[in-house]
Amino acid sequence: MALSANLFLRQSQSLVMTPQLMQSIQLLQMTHFELNQFIAQEVEKNPLLEFPSNDGEAGDERGAGEDEPFGQPSEDAGSDDGADNRAEALSSDWYDNGGSESTGRLNDELDANYTNVFPDDGGPQRLDAPELVGQWKSMPGSAEGADYDLDDFAAGQLSLRDHLAQQIPFALPDITDRLIAQNFVDQLDDAGYLQTDLVETAERLGTSLEQVEHVLAALQTLDPPGVFARSLAECLAIQLRQKDRYDPAMQALVANLELLARRDFATLKRLCGVDEEDLLDMLGEIRQLNPKPGSGFEAGVSEAIMPDVVVRPSADGGWLVELNPDTLPRVLVNQSYFARVRGNGEDHAFLSECLQSANWLTRSLDQRAKTIMKVASEIVRQQDAFLLNGVDHLRPLNLKTVAEAIKMHESTVSRVTSNKYMLTPRGLFELKYFFTVSISAVEGGDSHSAEAVRHKIRALIMQESPDAVLSDDDIVDMLKKGGIDLARRTVAKYREAMNIASSVQRRREKRALAKVAGF
Repeated sequence: MALSANLFLRQSQSLVMTPQLMQSIQLLQMTHFELNQFIAQEVEKNPLLEFPSNDGEAGDERGAGEDEPFGQPSEDAGSDDGADNRAEALSSDWYDNGGSESTGRLNDELDANYTNVFPDDGGPQRLDAPELVGQWKSMPGSAEGADYDLDDFAAGQLSLRDHLAQQIPFALPDITDRLIAQNFVDQLDDAGYLQTDLVETAERLGTSLEQVEHVLAALQTLDPPGVFARSLAECLAIQLRQKDRYDPAMQALVANLELLARRDFATLKRLCGVDEEDLLDMLGEIRQLNPKPGSGFEAGVSEAIMPDVVVRPSADGGWLVELNPDTLPRVLVNQSYFARVRGNGEDHAFLSECLQSANWLTRSLDQRAKTIMKVASEIVRQQDAFLLNGVDHLRPLNLKTVAEAIKMHESTVSRVTSNKYMLTPRGLFELKYFFTVSISAVEGGDSHSAEAVRHKIRALIMQESPDAVLSDDDIVDMLKKGGIDLARRTVAKYREAMNIASSVQRRREKRALAKVAGF
């Protein structure tokens, strides 16, 4: 068989992930905060991109649209002679603002009272504390404090480490103990617990274990109560000692928190040596303690959630879906600047590339907004019953259903619904909230949403009485009567996910509370 070389012309299609396409996909799943950061970076490195100005937009638009040479004086600017003429015209007016003498003259000549009848426009107000003016120059009303800012008088947010650093010098006068204490402060977590081993700390710092324990004992007396604890039991014990309530009965209760979690009140009464009423009083004291003493301090900057979509009832009985204007990015392409400064060679190539990148960014942002609007509108259409009647009527929904309705791919819908929020008359929800699995109904009825089923389980448990606590089997039977076919293990899984105790533990707790209440 002879071998020969031939030429063939073949046409084919392939998907190429260009850098711009990859960035478009990333823009689609960015949050509002991430998108603003990305746009700020693009504006910083692209001279043709700029943020719209809120002040003097008319003047900015005029300047951008006209090719005037920089530094040319305006024709409206007046000369010194014009200013003198205006001053002479004002001084020749029959009414001269000469103070009280002019006012008195007008009162006499026109037989009218021209004194100031608005007390807010009167003379300087009396100072609230004139003796403090010399000491507090920024005091409101003082001569030198006219430009004070109320933010200067507001207390700043204090972190846990700063709060402890103010107390350590008073609790530990020795400089060596302070260095050990600073090491302990660095080992605290956000809840105020100490995450370290004392033996390892003593070896690492080259000191004795007794000195480390002495420093830790001093630190555990600081505010907030319970800080520097190494476990929940130790945290509660520290707070009870400061309240002088750490008696032997309470000590036994704190040492057996696992029995308390299981609501094993019979064993707790025997270990603590108290009756049921005293045990419930002790439980009430435990509930008043703070298991996370460090959570009340500022741990970091928290960003408020801003909805990307706002849903409101419309006049025709439907729903009005709008994009939140506060979250829409605003960026402009300065075409006039490009026409003014473009040149030849490398400058022209650079500006052309910047213009192409700027136009791509604006188109991508517009496409992002349209895609979010399409997905949100379809979600509102699918979940109309939820918006009208609540979570009980939440329909099962998946990404494929929405993708087929709006003629998009499932991956696109998944990116749109990630970290995006919708403000509805029912509250603020993440777009992912509306996508739940389907649970089959009894005898071929309509399927139910998993979130709606969890809500029904929670409602049934909240309505149960101490003498008729529902087991998982009872909940399964009641759900079947409501048309929901659910297995017992699924009910147990949903109950544990909602942090609801078992029927045995709930029965013990509710009977004890009912007995104390006298029911």
